[in-house]
Amino acid sequence: MPTPQEIQSHLEAHLPQYMELLRRMVEINSFTENTAGVNQLGQLTAEAFTALGFQAEHVQAKNPAYAKHLILTKPGTSNLRIGMISHLDTVFPPEEEAANDFRWREEDDRIYGPGTNDIKGGTVMIYMMLDALRVTAPEIFEEINWSILVNAAEERLSDDFGALCLERLTGKTLAALVFEAGVRGDSFFQLVTARKGRATFAVTAHGKGAHAGSNHPEGANAIVQMAHTIQQIAALTDYSKHLTYNVGTVAGGSVVNRVPHYAEAKVEMRTFDPEVFDAGVENILALQNLAEVSSANGSYDCKVNIELTDQSAPWPSNSGTEKLLQVWKEAAEPLGISIHREERGGLSDGNALWHTLPTIDGLGPYGANAHCSERSPEEGKDQEFVNRSSFVPKALLNTLGILKLIEQAKR
Repeated sequence: MPTPQEIQSHLEAHLPQYMELLRRMVEINSFTENTAGVNQLGQLTAEAFTALGFQAEHVQAKNPAYAKHLILTKPGTSNLRIGMISHLDTVFPPEEEAANDFRWREEDDRIYGPGTNDIKGGTVMIYMMLDALRVTAPEIFEEINWSILVNAAEERLSDDFGALCLERLTGKTLAALVFEAGVRGDSFFQLVTARKGRATFAVTAHGKGAHAGSNHPEGANAIVQMAHTIQQIAALTDYSKHLTYNVGTVAGGSVVNRVPHYAEAKVEMRTFDPEVFDAGVENILALQNLAEVSSANGSYDCKVNIELTDQSAPWPSNSGTEKLLQVWKEAAEPLGISIHREERGGLSDGNALWHTLPTIDGLGPYGANAHCSERSPEEGKDQEFVNRSSFVPKALLNTLGILKLIEQAKR
């Protein structure tokens, strides 16, 4: 087994090489709908990992509007497998990057650029760890079946990717390791052990149109009805259960001199607990029977329809994740750092994996301002960045965690 010092020395010596790979990734626009850019990044990533002995497979996403998922595999001599999860796509269209002059930029310890933190830095983290294992623990590196799965449309919650991961992470898979950005303190790291689930809803209110001047009493105002329904939805939020509803968009009506016959809203719900999640879906769907607005002359009652449009189940606290957390805690002890758990409100690919495979998240480097492209110091706005100094310590921790995981599996 290599010592922490040997692994750290290798990582530090090759950090410029790793950062150059990150720079090349960041310079490719990989907005989810920019399929050419996402596929270009997939090709670059495949070429980089070829140097470590990996074979690449490009699998078209189920939705033809998205690019190709990337699967990188390296067969081992044992039956042990480890899966590593990242994604290719980012949230910034080329026009947004240009408008905000959002590009690779180095300032002291910070490296700014699209995807530096979410999640191209995480993909580079995977490369660093495997490169360190290849050099400092070659027998273990050759022994393990390595599978790296990189989502082409994570920012759009492409549901086929989770199924693809479960299809490929077969046999004795020790863990699904997700490399979304982590949190680092002076003497601790936070790893993600749970994530909220998310459900989205389309809410429509149907009223009756009428001339707003001549026939106002005949009209049933769909926007007024939607206002009532929105208040009812907002009242379902229960912070004691970490249950939130967010009315994200509202639209309705056509012209100001017409009583509006139609209004619509888009809503999302999030929570950690699966039972709270299921009850939350039922509670909002029940509101479609509670229309309150009618025409003044009593000729028409508004109607409300609420449709569940999409859902991703919660990733709650569970024994598989807890075991991995304990492994990483033990790996951190000789480094003099502690590991804290984090329950994160956003989703990741881990939401689709934890119920089948031991899964842990937040294994990427540390940065901030994910999904932010604007830069306006006077308004307190800054762009997405990653801390260069976070790469080696986190890669060292993750490498030691993997070695300990393999050691325990072989006992």
